[in-house]
Amino acid sequence: MVKVAVAQMDPRLGELARNRQQIVAILREAAERGAALIVFPECATSGYGFADLEAGYAAAEPVPGPTTELLSQQCVELGVYVVVGLLERFGAEGIYNTAVLVGPEGLVGYYRKAHLPLLGIDRFTLPGDTGFPVWETAVGRVGIAICYDLRFPETLRALALAGADIVALPTNWPDGSQNAPEFVTRTRALENRVFLLACNRCGEESSFWFFGHSQITDPRGRVLAEVGAEAAIGYADIDPAKAREKRIVLRPDAFEMDTFGDRRPDLYGPLAQIDRLDTSHP
Repeated sequence: MVKVAVAQMDPRLGELARNRQQIVAILREAAERGAALIVFPECATSGYGFADLEAGYAAAEPVPGPTTELLSQQCVELGVYVVVGLLERFGAEGIYNTAVLVGPEGLVGYYRKAHLPLLGIDRFTLPGDTGFPVWETAVGRVGIAICYDLRFPETLRALALAGADIVALPTNWPDGSQNAPEFVTRTRALENRVFLLACNRCGEESSFWFFGHSQITDPRGRVLAEVGAEAAIGYADIDPAKAREKRIVLRPDAFEMDTFGDRRPDLYGPLAQIDRLDTSHP
């Protein structure tokens, strides 16, 4: 069994030093309580609601960079893994909405958000180009998606097919997105038979209220832990090996389902060929 945590916090827009300090304090608290993997929100180091590219770029940083170096020091000392959302500088003007995975071995990997809504800093970020990598770690096989990625079933299916046991989902769900933790997280966890660690932020920023409700969901779609609307840490004990049990036997030889073995990839080709919805017909 592995204890995991979602660290719901209220980052301040553009206050990198303050936000990093808060991340370290929460990280140490969760580690002291036995968490081996701690997930923080999307853009936890920078905040999200930037009004233009220039302001977002000023709060961005390289990867590896100051945040990954700081997290590496903490993870080496504490023997834990952490996923943190940040803004990544790219070239002289570009930025990615990125999440990093750091552990006792240092920077393990990073993921750049693939799906971008017309909201906050994502109005100005570059579409992610990392694909959907999965990393083998001491706590299991870990993949990352970010916020809006959850709305696209292909994201978690790609991670599950790549062997993910645990999907970390740093997010900034604002008011109006309550259906994500109510329905979508549970569905994605269930249909892919993975543990999903969805960590939202809380508080108000740039006229948006972020409602929290970070949660940990198991491969059966059950919520193991969920926090409220304020800053808090949610914990759960999980067995990553359970995510590798894709075959469900309810009654041997009478009621069995293999949600991966029963797939029909030979019929799915059009999904990759149709690049937009045809709205020309009523």
